[in-house]
Amino acid sequence: MSTEPVFGVDVYQNEFLHQGADEVHAIVTVSATGGDRAGEAAVVIMVDCSGSMNYPPSKMDGARRATEAAIDTLRDGTAFAVVAGTHRAREVFPGTGRLAVADAATRRAAKASLGGLTATGGTAISTWLLLAERLLATSTAPIRHGLLLTDGRNEHEEPERLREALARCAGHFTCDARGVGTDWEVKEVTQIAGALLGSADIVAEPTGLTADFTAMMESVMGKEIGDVSLRLWTPLGAGVRFVKQVAPAVADLTGRRTEAPPRAGDYPTGAWGAESRDYHLALHVPPCDVGQEMLAARVSLVRAGGEPVAARPGLIRAVWTSDMAAATALNPQVAHYTGQEELASVIQQGIDLRKRGDARGATAKLGRAVQLAHSSGNEQTSQLLAKVVDVEDAARGTVRLKAKVAEADEMTLETRSTKTVRVKK
Repeated sequence: MSTEPVFGVDVYQNEFLHQGADEVHAIVTVSATGGDRAGEAAVVIMVDCSGSMNYPPSKMDGARRATEAAIDTLRDGTAFAVVAGTHRAREVFPGTGRLAVADAATRRAAKASLGGLTATGGTAISTWLLLAERLLATSTAPIRHGLLLTDGRNEHEEPERLREALARCAGHFTCDARGVGTDWEVKEVTQIAGALLGSADIVAEPTGLTADFTAMMESVMGKEIGDVSLRLWTPLGAGVRFVKQVAPAVADLTGRRTEAPPRAGDYPTGAWGAESRDYHLALHVPPCDVGQEMLAARVSLVRAGGEPVAARPGLIRAVWTSDMAAATALNPQVAHYTGQEELASVIQQGIDLRKRGDARGATAKLGRAVQLAHSSGNEQTSQLLAKVVDVEDAARGTVRLKAKVAEADEMTLETRSTKTVRVKK
């Protein structure tokens, strides 16, 4: 008999505050284990077919092969479609305005249709997303996901159009976004993935697309429960300052809150398989005198529609003390992820300063990034930074900007800057 995963909620914090303090920080780890029931899923693959995909032709060829591989990875019964994206969106398969259901016959037909992925026209990504949203709306599957590939900037529509489309699609499906080559805009791709609770990455060479598409689809096929949200309840006088996912990547969820009266709010986390994620919560509480204590927040999990997920809630406490050693002690998990959040921020700031020609400012920011990556054991980010700066002393953050940096290396660092290393608990 198949079973859904079992969820757990664990809280890591220093609950002690000095007299009059009004802010509490905690790391909440949510884990899902033990499930063996594949969730019913619906997927739309969106492939950039703008004219630039022919330069070089290997990009379009690689996109077709990658889409074939993704289709082959679909589990029987999965609803799916393929969309060609240019300055407008076109349904390549099945072409009926609804999703097909994966089996041997529909997979063959879908792969045969990929000759319709030809490069011509411009780029208006909002139209791709809105067509995907319409197609996915025809399915009742609880797990709804998009895979989006682009090779260029979103030049044939106003930025507001993309923002409006993302606002409309948020909560309706999740989406992984990929940029192939080096002519696309990192901030656009990360904006899409961030708004739709997916991953963003670079595939510098078209030959890497097949492996990447396969891995993305395998991840979708591994999801078991869709639309899980963190529900945070706070007492009278307390509230939430921010909620951020901090592992496996940094993503700010603060602005995604929907009210869940009384005195609670839901923060979407997307679909889950067997996995674990960490969240950084900052709460404000009414300042109290020494000896007083309060429940600052209760953390639980809910499905779409507010149905509770069976898991013991996490409790975040505040205790006011005169013991300054206790009040000022840094919880290791909070300290670690605060550093990882700063690491993501200073990398992005450093790259922006470098692009603007501010060598001094870029050196300072990227030097701090090297220091943070070194101290936290984030080896992957350390390796990416070493392609942009020459490291003289990692512990002190002493670096020199490289005179020449491959564009793909800089874009890889920027795109993957939010990926974090887990703290050892």
